[in-house]
Amino acid sequence: MRIIAIFLLLTATLLPAAAEDFEPCHMATPCAVGDRSFHARLPDGWDGKTPLPVLLHFHGWGRQGPLIMKHSRIAGATRKLGVLLLAPNGLGRTWDFWNADTADVSFALSVIENAAKRWPIDRSRIFVSGYSYGSAMAWRFACSAGHSVNTLLAVSGSIPDQSEDCSSPVNIRHVHGTRDNVMDYPFGPNGEVEAAVSLWRHHNGCDARADSQERWQAVKILSFNRHRWETCTSGKSIVLDVHKRGHFIPRFWIERQLKELL
Repeated sequence: MRIIAIFLLLTATLLPAAAEDFEPCHMATPCAVGDRSFHARLPDGWDGKTPLPVLLHFHGWGRQGPLIMKHSRIAGATRKLGVLLLAPNGLGRTWDFWNADTADVSFALSVIENAAKRWPIDRSRIFVSGYSYGSAMAWRFACSAGHSVNTLLAVSGSIPDQSEDCSSPVNIRHVHGTRDNVMDYPFGPNGEVEAAVSLWRHHNGCDARADSQERWQAVKILSFNRHRWETCTSGKSIVLDVHKRGHFIPRFWIERQLKELL
């Protein structure tokens, strides 16, 4: 017994400190962060050791993380592209993105840190996304915690004040429909579509006019006018995809952005 005790003592002394003892969580089973939670989905075929790129996705109003775990236009992309999907749960099924001092930013940062203790993540490839109110929350997170974000992938929503003072430049990819009547398209005073990303043009040191434009489509019934800013003084880029329809996540849009970024 004495030998066993000495062995256990030596083992505890020589081995590195053990990771925190977390309850298993995946898909519908939430991961606890204090008195809040998030959901996670590992990509298909992951080898269990390779560091994972991360997509932190904020759900829309009235939703929660479990929906994101099975959403074909979100999880359908991450699961086959080798990306760890994290979906925080908003209090009251919504997000507080209206002011810079929102507690939802620190909560989202704690979600990333909690996930990093459960799985190896690639911190150089943390992408933040969201849809509708969740898109506005993703904007808020990128504005307040840009140091932790590789690229913002925003779908049909932005923070209301485009004169906000953000913490650092961020790579931006934003898609929005000009007929959106839920989160109205933020046109400029003379109908300029480029005004949708004016906050990031300012913080990234980009010209008012895009460096280039092109049209593309992933499905026959929907085409995008893509505006690119690639010569910003910050070294960050902006991509704005504009379509003529309403409020939804375009099919294959998130998948295309992740493919290009990865």
